[in-house]
Amino acid sequence: MKNIIFLFLAAAFTISCGEEINKSSISDLNSEKATLVNQIDSLNILLKVVENQLLKLDTTKKLHVVTVLPVKNELFKHYIEIQGVVQADKNIEIKPEFGGTVIAIYVKEGQRVFAGQTLIQLDDIAIKNSISELTTQLNLAKTTFDRQQRLWDQKIGSEMQYLQAKAQKESLENNLASLKTQAKKMKIIAPFSGIVDEVFPRIGELTSPQSPTVRLLNLDNVYIEADVTETYLPVVKIGTETILNFPSIGKEVESKITQIGNYINPDNRSFKARINISNKDNTIKPNLLADLKIVDFKREGLVIPSTLVQKDQKGNDYVFTLKTENNENVVIKKLIKISKEYNNEVFITEGLEATDTLVNKGARIVKAGDIVRVNN
Repeated sequence: MKNIIFLFLAAAFTISCGEEINKSSISDLNSEKATLVNQIDSLNILLKVVENQLLKLDTTKKLHVVTVLPVKNELFKHYIEIQGVVQADKNIEIKPEFGGTVIAIYVKEGQRVFAGQTLIQLDDIAIKNSISELTTQLNLAKTTFDRQQRLWDQKIGSEMQYLQAKAQKESLENNLASLKTQAKKMKIIAPFSGIVDEVFPRIGELTSPQSPTVRLLNLDNVYIEADVTETYLPVVKIGTETILNFPSIGKEVESKITQIGNYINPDNRSFKARINISNKDNTIKPNLLADLKIVDFKREGLVIPSTLVQKDQKGNDYVFTLKTENNENVVIKKLIKISKEYNNEVFITEGLEATDTLVNKGARIVKAGDIVRVNN
């Protein structure tokens, strides 16, 4: 078939070119020219048919080799990324209510203590002496009051003596209670269970209400505090999913936003967001930096790699897909619309179907209408 067509073309060309033209008038030459043009057009049409036939029959033709990728139909999430700082509600420096000299330290740094446990004892000898003296006076006042009360019950003695004895007893009772309260405050007591992180004074040093004595922490539950720009007020709410990454310790935690601030900071146009997290192993420390990823878009739909998206001269986004025609893989250009992009993936809202097959490797070297070979 191929040889016959080529022989026919060669003969027609030779005859047309070799035929002697013996024309003298312009009209005859124009007529001859028209005949030759018609022959050329006919031969071009025949040549095109032959070339198409050769293209189908030639097994040695060189085709672009590509790989394919299916369109994924899955849940797509887009995140905003900011930084936050670890905080702990139970992270305090304990200061004494009254000044005094440290006479005993009952704990060491790093030691776990319990709520109500005495940590440091301040010198309370003066208060104890006053308590002892008041106790003696109170015992006498009680005896005097009891006798006056018995006499008053028998209508003996004056009411004034009875009332004075009663007032004396009650005054001493109140003074004694105040001294006992002061004596308790000479003990530095743990307000909650936790770990002693630092002990500031030494035995013999004088403390004051302005000076911390013990830093006490409980890191079983901590929280992340971050500033979020006001632009995200419509999407960042209580319960919004978050991923917390702590690069310094190589730890990642999934959580949700616990609290949203109601105040916009005029200096940086941001609001506070708080995320509570459990920290039973105590690996997350206060003031540790955290990288936050907060979900601001979440939808089920078509997702493809962003590397496959191209732009045409009009600025339209498009991808190449494959369509099988006559047992051949034909490249199809499809215009698409992208809603969100994150982590090298894009969410497609228009232009693709879940059944489409994308041209993956080789997408940059093919064009619409190309016949390609798929490498599996």
